[in-house]
Amino acid sequence: MGKEEIAALIKILEKENSQGTNSLVLGTWNISYNKTLKAFSFDKCENNGYCEERPSIINKSGEVLDKGGPLFQ
Repeated sequence: MGKEEIAALIKILEKENSQGTNSLVLGTWNISYNKTLKAFSFDKCENNGYCEERPSIINKSGEVLDKGGPLFQ
């Protein structure tokens, strides 16, 4: 990631942190950046790939592309 992406990530994290328990990134174990989508993926998988939720996807401008959520109902 470059400076622009890091600055965008900081803004997203600050905004989400202010959301408290309604944060889309709460419970994240890994954060990755997709150059094609120009978006961050907040992955909630743990223990070498065990997942109960899809990742939240938020682009550099802060637009939520996918809220993520439970894989199993």
